[in-house]
Amino acid sequence: MFFAKIKSEGLAQLSYIVGDGQKAAVIDPRLDCEVYREIADREGAQITHIFETHRNEDFVVGSCTLAEMTGAAIYHGAELLFAYGRTADEGDRFEFGNIALEIIKTPGHTDESISLVLSDREFSDQPLAVFAGDALFIGDVGRTDFFPERAEEVAGLLYDSIFDKLLPLGDHVLLYPAHGAGSVCGSGMASREFSSLGYERQFNPALQIANRAEFIDMKVAEQHYYPNYFRQMEKLNLGGPPLPATLPRPLPTSANEFAKSMDGGLLALDTRSPEAFSGAYIPGSLAIPLDMIPAYAGWFIAYDCDIGLIVQNYADVEPAVRYLARLGYRNIVSYLDEGLHGWEISGRAYDQIPTIYAGDLKRRMGQDEDFVLLDVRKAEEIKTARLPGTTEIFLGDVPERLDEIPRDKPIITFCGSGRRAIIAASILKRNGFERVENCLGSMAACQAVGCSIES
Repeated sequence: MFFAKIKSEGLAQLSYIVGDGQKAAVIDPRLDCEVYREIADREGAQITHIFETHRNEDFVVGSCTLAEMTGAAIYHGAELLFAYGRTADEGDRFEFGNIALEIIKTPGHTDESISLVLSDREFSDQPLAVFAGDALFIGDVGRTDFFPERAEEVAGLLYDSIFDKLLPLGDHVLLYPAHGAGSVCGSGMASREFSSLGYERQFNPALQIANRAEFIDMKVAEQHYYPNYFRQMEKLNLGGPPLPATLPRPLPTSANEFAKSMDGGLLALDTRSPEAFSGAYIPGSLAIPLDMIPAYAGWFIAYDCDIGLIVQNYADVEPAVRYLARLGYRNIVSYLDEGLHGWEISGRAYDQIPTIYAGDLKRRMGQDEDFVLLDVRKAEEIKTARLPGTTEIFLGDVPERLDEIPRDKPIITFCGSGRRAIIAASILKRNGFERVENCLGSMAACQAVGCSIES
């Protein structure tokens, strides 16, 4: 028997391969799916089954690509009409050597959500582990806001799935969710990625509300963010992503060619650190630090434009492309040869975004200087700690709420550490705001230097 968890960094997406003897199954594969075949080959097994616990909203699933590579059959819940694969119903059982996977329906996050209960038949037919998709996480439960017109109904379905289907499997049963901490599919997930149903029953905050009505009230009251790219993911994952397994291969491009492409509509995506971008950046470029692409590119980048990369080192091109491809972007056509140095030596103009030290921010706030402190953190972060007098607009909403930000005052962008703030700063500069500064360190630094903080 073999088992492996594959984590897609940035997305905090968790997929799994499990097998015994010469057969194996993959659960919720990502688009760049060669890793599953490599594991199966190493174990001398063939991937024969692919299971999707639900239609994913936050990344392009790799089921069709993996099926084409391996000949495996794809299975998903029957309550949604997929254009590919087969349906799996309650009680369906699949055997892989001594391993058995049994389907249970666990709706709530989505109507077609299923979980897979694993047993080791060499010892017992009783459950050993469960792959719960987005129904139950470690430290949280799945979001239920995708059907606002059915808010109470779907929250109740999730309660029933957890308390009537999953938890009764037994406290000893290991829990394997589809996402971990940092995912947009929940806000309270633990940083660890291993747990049991018994541990979650006792310590998961969402499971301490055992009354069904109270659980429904809790879920209906939650506030989640819904980026536009979710619709693109839902479309691709319902129809079967028509995407090749190979990643796009952007070409090295000179500064002159890169500038010409920008004039023609190319989006320049700068993946360098906030410190590097602040020091010198190409006017009109969008800043998203490399490891933040999975979480934020889908908020700001249209699917019908070409993308050109600006990277710190050539080694950053491949992960940037991989992160973008997992979100369904295929039109990554170029990267700036020699990076920003190539732009500088071409004699082309570059710009800067002044940075502000948290201690200076504290001083300026104490002197009642007339500026706007734009806090782009999530609402739950702001509830925990905020600076007085801030303008609070969630980062993903900034492009649609520019008219709420004064253009006649200096703007200081602010977040938890300065990394999201640099994204906001670049958006403001792209939209004609002239006096923009970025608070490096942001709330973390303010707490360290003793800023006045409200909670």
